[in-house]
Amino acid sequence: MYVRFMRREDVDQVVSIDREAFPTEWPPTNFTRELDNRLAYYIVACDGSPVSPPALKPAVDSHPAGIMEWLRNLFSEKQKKPVEERERIAGYAGMWILADEAHIMSIASLLECRRKGVGEVLLIALFDLAVQHRARILTLEVRVSNEVAQNLYLKFGFQKMGLRKAYYLDNREDALIMSTDYIGSPESRERLRQLREAHERKWGRTRFELEKQNVKMG
Repeated sequence: MYVRFMRREDVDQVVSIDREAFPTEWPPTNFTRELDNRLAYYIVACDGSPVSPPALKPAVDSHPAGIMEWLRNLFSEKQKKPVEERERIAGYAGMWILADEAHIMSIASLLECRRKGVGEVLLIALFDLAVQHRARILTLEVRVSNEVAQNLYLKFGFQKMGLRKAYYLDNREDALIMSTDYIGSPESRERLRQLREAHERKWGRTRFELEKQNVKMG
């Protein structure tokens, strides 16, 4: 597995993961716009499996001349170089960095990739990015019913800070506010080191392609 910044060609896969993970959430995230947001940092975890983009099917005109034109176009398309396969995105995460606070906007993985360390490796990468950009704390909101996610965040040092009543528009569910202590402290750095090593022992080494950049990816 490796983690890198999200690119524009990743948007269709990320949207699919987002809709699978959050089918009722409204409004949906506009990832194309987020890639242009200088406060936002979106990353993806790729597992090395190839995936081909969906083929565009041209409309067929029922007129005989239209059918012949469609057949000519179809034959022409077959002579072209095949569309290159892309890497499969197993999960994505995004956060905004405002002054000294990094706020996690969303994190999700493919259904078939859940419980395989994807969420943990994305969180490790977000911590690395937050430190890189001199943030002091990470914050987030999570549904009060999502105990699996809450347990993951607690493992990474987040603490429950309060509630946002009726935060989610789809069902008026409350959001639990969670925040870390200072992520540059020796305790926080040691926790992250141990989590990174434990993840590597269980799932293998992950490559992080998140070097410092002054210009946003996209």
